[in-house]
Amino acid sequence: MKLYLAGQNNFGNRGCEALVRSTTWMLRQRMGNDVKVVCPSFRPDLDGPQWPDAKANGIEFTQAPVLPDGLVWWWRAGKILPFLRNSKPPLFDTDANSRARVAESDAVIMTGGDVISLDYGLVSLYEWSGFIENAARQGKKTVLWAASVGPFKANAAVEKIMVDHLNAYDAITVRETETLAYLRGIGVNKSVLVADPAFNLQPQAVDFEKYLPPGDQPVLGLNVSPLIRKFRPTPEAVESLDADVVRFIEKLVDEGKYRVLLVPHVDPLDGVAENSDSHYMRGLKARLGDKANKVGMLPPTFNASQLKHVISKLAGFIGARTHATIAAMSMGVPCISIAYSVKAKGLNKDLFGNTRYVLETPKVSLATLCDAVALLEQDDAVIRACLADRIPVWRKNAFGSIDALQQVLAVTA
Repeated sequence: MKLYLAGQNNFGNRGCEALVRSTTWMLRQRMGNDVKVVCPSFRPDLDGPQWPDAKANGIEFTQAPVLPDGLVWWWRAGKILPFLRNSKPPLFDTDANSRARVAESDAVIMTGGDVISLDYGLVSLYEWSGFIENAARQGKKTVLWAASVGPFKANAAVEKIMVDHLNAYDAITVRETETLAYLRGIGVNKSVLVADPAFNLQPQAVDFEKYLPPGDQPVLGLNVSPLIRKFRPTPEAVESLDADVVRFIEKLVDEGKYRVLLVPHVDPLDGVAENSDSHYMRGLKARLGDKANKVGMLPPTFNASQLKHVISKLAGFIGARTHATIAAMSMGVPCISIAYSVKAKGLNKDLFGNTRYVLETPKVSLATLCDAVALLEQDDAVIRACLADRIPVWRKNAFGSIDALQQVLAVTA
């Protein structure tokens, strides 16, 4: 059995790595160790060392799909003829290597969490949806895997196109009820509710104590990403946000109740600064002056499983990256999600029954961050009890995607 993972192209985002690791682990738990998973990568030479025993765990790295030139030209033409962007682009061929790897696979799984959305732009959306449609043309079964989808209501034309695309999948599993309700509301009725695979990510022990500041106080983890700056409309507003985060860290240091550990969860493995949590948080830490040595920070080299191990040892966590917060929740650590999309809100609502532990990205400030810490302290026992009760169920529910795949493959057989 061989399966191709679409929607994935690098482990710089440890959330993507978490999805690949946990999905592969679940597949082999349920379907046996003969399962092989084809994992696309822009840089297999960089992703491979993140998971040295990937091959032993069923992973075969391959070159990631090449963005079709025709899709790029369609986007550029849309600048001149805007009506083009309200119509579906032509279905451009997948590159030869990807076609060959799909051809040798039994099914194609669209992972990546939220790639079927407008969050990353129309080019990304049509690149991946086109890839799946080409795989179907090759006669392959397709499964949308534990996804957060859309919403596409900001563009009615795109929504209509995506309804047709989504209904063509052989199976769809979604990871939160908001996506389930949205899809059924637009006529995509085959959707099934599961849990995110990363609730089953296996932690890997790693020595991290040397990155902690001295002291014996409990450790509060903080993950802030450069993405939160995009929700500020002006350079002045961005600077105000950065200053508030710095003041928040200073306040924690001054109060002395916690040791503070900065936890990057997205860091391009080639070291570029764009979309790098480490690059952003190093800049914040540098502004702490002589207090900087009282704040720890993990290196950008830890893999997803190692980060989950570190997060499991924290007293509490505040995180902007969705899979960093999933690591906390799945290990029973009280957590505040800094949310910018449906996925974090939906996950919290389903897990806790409300969005009490969500801090919306546009509302991040010194005051709201301080309130978040106070809320974690106040509700610590309640959160831990809730997670202890529900996480085992969610880990089991994550296997719902495997059930859906097996049903599809049984029909094929």
